[in-house]
Amino acid sequence: MKFRVEREGLADAVTWAARSLSTRPTMPVLAGLLLSVSGDVLVISGFDLEASTEVELEVTAGADGSALVSGRLLADITKALPPHPVDVALDGSRLTIACGSARFTLPTMPVEDYPRLPVMPTTAGTVPSADFANAVSQVAIAAGRDDTLPMLTGVRLEIDGTRMTLAATDRYRLAVRELNWTPENPSAEPVQVLVPARTLAEAARSLSHSDTMTIALSSGGAGEGIIGFSGTTNGRASRATTRLLDATFPAYRSLLPNEWSSAAEITVAPLVEAVKRVALVADRNTPVRLEFGEGGLGLSAGGDDEGRAEEQLDVAYDGDAITTAFNPQFLLDGLGALTSSDARLLFTSPNKPVVLRPEANEGTEYTYVMRPVRLPG
Repeated sequence: MKFRVEREGLADAVTWAARSLSTRPTMPVLAGLLLSVSGDVLVISGFDLEASTEVELEVTAGADGSALVSGRLLADITKALPPHPVDVALDGSRLTIACGSARFTLPTMPVEDYPRLPVMPTTAGTVPSADFANAVSQVAIAAGRDDTLPMLTGVRLEIDGTRMTLAATDRYRLAVRELNWTPENPSAEPVQVLVPARTLAEAARSLSHSDTMTIALSSGGAGEGIIGFSGTTNGRASRATTRLLDATFPAYRSLLPNEWSSAAEITVAPLVEAVKRVALVADRNTPVRLEFGEGGLGLSAGGDDEGRAEEQLDVAYDGDAITTAFNPQFLLDGLGALTSSDARLLFTSPNKPVVLRPEANEGTEYTYVMRPVRLPG
């Protein structure tokens, strides 16, 4: 194997492919990236038996072949190379990388021991990459991180005609986002799958610069199926797959309040800054208290035994006075996920979940629900 390639393109491709590598691989070969050259195309692949990444790059080839090398080390090296063309060659069991005056020699691993990557499933449809990446980022913040509860570590993806719905919850909050997409078969049966949130977020973010993202789904059941994402960025075709979670997602629609007794119209940026300031005196997991009434919004945190902070904001509030409290990070996550400058907080009672939505004239495609922290007394 021998080829020449531009340094920037190689560094970007290696960094992208290395996203699927496990920090604690179950087999040594899973810590590697597979480089395969055929004609003038280099394919860089990574796989951890759950998620895979694959990217194609045009090169000036001297000889076809394959090599398997440490992915993390290769990523560090390619990012540190000077801005010159890179010459890569396989010499026996060593891979040499030469760029300008820099030269590296890396040991290789047996290519024949590397597992075969999953085949990309059948195309289900396409969606604007930037829109999908934004939707995933809005929802993934609410996914759980406790691997003992796998049903909460995923993002529920529902497809029904031209409508796609994403949902995630960690039991304390729920995020739901709806968006339009272009299905391959508009009359296909509705589909519901559970995708690992971390892998989905990585794939959506890394493919967000392509114009269109293609989503592919296997026809098997959730436990056997995989989902694939592909796109083309700066002429580079990139693909990613991940196994679907074999778990039952909570019936989240029943958690969405459909009526409320009071509502507050807020400007997002001032509230974000106020919450950050007030939370400075709050210990970890200590809530920030919010008091809504005719005088606006009063925020407070802390107490007499530690520091205490208070702040007042002008907000438009409709309803009886209400006092509630939230985990400050959960509140900041929801506010940070909004793309509008104004939003609405919708209340049913002080101890019932509160709904956060973008301003009324932007529709209700995004909904963020928080469970209040119960106050003493």
